[in-house]
Amino acid sequence: MPFTRATKLTAKLRLALAAPSGAGKTYTALQLATHLGGPIAVIDTERGSASKYADLFAFDVIELDSFHPQRYIDAIHEAEAGGYGVLIIDSLSHAWAGKDGALELVDAAAKRLATRYRSGREDAFAAWQEVTPLHNALVDAMVQSRVHLIATLRTKTEYVVETKDGRTKPRKIGLAPIQREGLEYEYDVAADLDHEHTLIIHKSRCPALAGKVFPHPGKEVAELLLAWLQGPSTPPAPTMTALPSSSPAAPTASVPPLSTLSAPASPSSPTVFLTTTQLQSLVIRQKECGVSDEVFREYLTTTYQIQSRKLIPAAQYQTVLTWLTHQRDRRARGDHTERSGPSPAATASPSAT
Repeated sequence: MPFTRATKLTAKLRLALAAPSGAGKTYTALQLATHLGGPIAVIDTERGSASKYADLFAFDVIELDSFHPQRYIDAIHEAEAGGYGVLIIDSLSHAWAGKDGALELVDAAAKRLATRYRSGREDAFAAWQEVTPLHNALVDAMVQSRVHLIATLRTKTEYVVETKDGRTKPRKIGLAPIQREGLEYEYDVAADLDHEHTLIIHKSRCPALAGKVFPHPGKEVAELLLAWLQGPSTPPAPTMTALPSSSPAAPTASVPPLSTLSAPASPSSPTVFLTTTQLQSLVIRQKECGVSDEVFREYLTTTYQIQSRKLIPAAQYQTVLTWLTHQRDRRARGDHTERSGPSPAATASPSAT
């Protein structure tokens, strides 16, 4: 089978959208799908929540009551056969932690296999050998699908206490997505939504989106994705015509020396934000060091001109950890005068610069 010229003209989008409950995953997915174009199909695992937006968006829906991976696979193939342009899986987390999802299948397999051992010991490793191929088949169905695919993911939720204008109130934050670790690598774009409906891109094969933040994402994001998926038009390959041997040698075109050719400008590197694991470690370290959300936000605003952990540049991760430790040590010494801490240049370790 011969190699062919690579082109993005027929590429289909793979987008993962992670957020805690109430952040607007379903609405944002429908908004992006509408601007991507084509009929929209929705796999709804949220007990009809997608249909609550039927007055705002036009789409067809199938509601699952069992979240076995094969049910998802069958629904994906149904969307392809139905000629839909965009498929939304809302949500993919149920295939992992829902009824008949991967975790339940592993538990059932472990109990069944335990009867084969005289000791009655459950063998989780052997159980995963049965369930992993099902999970992988679902991943393959998504990656190889012939339609644009948007998958929403629930995130593990934690509450942090914030003080604003002298009033204390809890705020819900999302941490790791509820799915198998590493699943985000299967997608073109992996992004988080916060409760202010801000889209934060954490991983992107689309250069125009890498490291970006989009409040209330919609048409702008969809257009950037479509432009990237289509790519530039491919020029026809040049044809080579051999000269007759009796003909005089064709004049060669003058080629300017390399020193006169300007090097292409290197694109600026996009900002890379903290990973989910780093965000979790940061929350834990902040609690261990006894730093309040008000003080931490003041530090982020003063030092980086940001107000959210999710917008901390990955290059400054060690610097922020060092600052938190510095606050704990100062408090242990009874020194409460400094709040913002030293500058990044003063505390950054070699790996953070």
